[in-house]
Amino acid sequence: MSTLTLTVPQAWAVLAVAIVLEVAGTTCMRLSEGFSRLTPSVLIFVFYAASFALNTFIVRTLGLSVVYAVWSGVGTVLTALIGYWYFKEPATALKLVSAGLIVIGVIGLHSASRMPA
Repeated sequence: MSTLTLTVPQAWAVLAVAIVLEVAGTTCMRLSEGFSRLTPSVLIFVFYAASFALNTFIVRTLGLSVVYAVWSGVGTVLTALIGYWYFKEPATALKLVSAGLIVIGVIGLHSASRMPA
């Protein structure tokens, strides 16, 4: 059985897709209304399974620490933005500053992953 090996640019592109799938799954959590709506309830698991599957290929190239931190950090910020804009949740100054710190951390991890070991 051959293994899929991604280049670094390919891995970052696949990570972006995995993040979008994770955000879609998390958004479906809210849309499922406590698992009372079938379609978004099923999609939670479909989107998360696809996201995790992609992550298994990405970690070979970018490493677990960077992949998981970027995946969860960017996913957290995007999910928060969806909450503010789509679900009309309050966007307080503290929430926005905290999200900004997550973005700074993700940028730092991305930069660190590009530096030679």
